Amino acid sequence: MSLSQDEIFEKVQEALVDALGVDDDEVTEEATLVGDLGAESIDFLDIVFKLEKAFSIQIPRDELSPEDILTDSNFVQDGTVTSEGVAELKARMPWANLDAFAENPRVQDFGNILTVGDLVRYVMSKTE
Repeated sequence: MSLSQDEIFEKVQEALVDALGVDDDEVTEEATLVGDLGAESIDFLDIVFKLEKAFSIQIPRDELSPEDILTDSNFVQDGTVTSEGVAELKARMPWANLDAFAENPRVQDFGNILTVGDLVRYVMSKTE
């Protein structure tokens, strides 16, 4: 039985509230995990663990965090992700809205683009 988007959002929200110590009204579809909710790299391990447990799914590390692309000189030049790199990110992360990032694709800004809505779409893609 597949879960509705609302049911997935509620479980993702619960995981984020638990992992980040934020209030559930702060966890909106548009909230960014890093900028709005204050997630740090160590928090992502906890978030992944909680999502895997809540949804009985496996989350490979490189699916949510494509560091290999962001550190590859074929895809990054002078701290900016090339158009090929952006295309690779979009191919690898079809559930994420990367349009704003694509306009100014600085590597240092990548961590602040993932939203709660992206996470919900990611979980939906894993549970379908």
